[in-house]
Amino acid sequence: MDRASLLSRTGSLIAALGTDGFAPALTCLLQAIAPYTYTVIFGLSGSARPLDLHDDFPASKRRIFVTDYQEGPYLLDPFFLAATRPVPAGLYRMRDLAPDRFYQGEYFRNYYIQTGLAEEIGFFVDIPDGAMVVLSLMRDERPFSTREMKSLEEVRPVVEAGIRRHWADLPSRFDLSFRDRHGLVIETEIERSFHSFGDGILTAREREIVEHTLKGHSAEAVGRILGISPGTVRIHRRNIYSKLRISSQGELFSRFIQTLSRL
Repeated sequence: MDRASLLSRTGSLIAALGTDGFAPALTCLLQAIAPYTYTVIFGLSGSARPLDLHDDFPASKRRIFVTDYQEGPYLLDPFFLAATRPVPAGLYRMRDLAPDRFYQGEYFRNYYIQTGLAEEIGFFVDIPDGAMVVLSLMRDERPFSTREMKSLEEVRPVVEAGIRRHWADLPSRFDLSFRDRHGLVIETEIERSFHSFGDGILTAREREIVEHTLKGHSAEAVGRILGISPGTVRIHRRNIYSKLRISSQGELFSRFIQTLSRL
């Protein structure tokens, strides 16, 4: 995109601040720099259910990308998990934030693969008072090139400044019941499902193994996180399957999602 077009689109973005036209203007600017298929902008605060601030999915796609996602799978999404750590503001590729076995894990195989995406990248923008906006750019044919990533990185200061100004009130949109007297987000019912999954059947350590396994970590990675050997992790997994009377990670994922649907 030439300099004149960039300045024109940036001007339109600034003019749209505080109006319903801001997100479309932002999308228009980014599409001109590196064309892509879909946009979704989620507002995040701790482990609260993500808020869909804007998306341009057709009706046939919105269920899988937004409705189903908000029902629970978001808890296993590398972008969501990165935002809760949180990562510094910046532009990230999904593969750079995903756990080591993400693409072999059940979240990817049972949910994410349904999106049909070739790549997803995201601008992470921190909002004062404990919230974050994640602007995802999705492609269904080919990954973003190094040159395109560089061009998007160059416009990042404009993206961040606009998002922080336009969604400055984001923290107030989340239910205050999620926050304690210090304003910190309290663990939600959905997040507690990780800690109560298999309650009365699984031990606390086994529930930790389930959580990290579902998030896409290998036995080696889980072992490093928990300070135990990979062999011990595998023994725990066999015991988990036996106790839950299941035989695969796919069944474990399905059981966990069923738990979320009952909340």
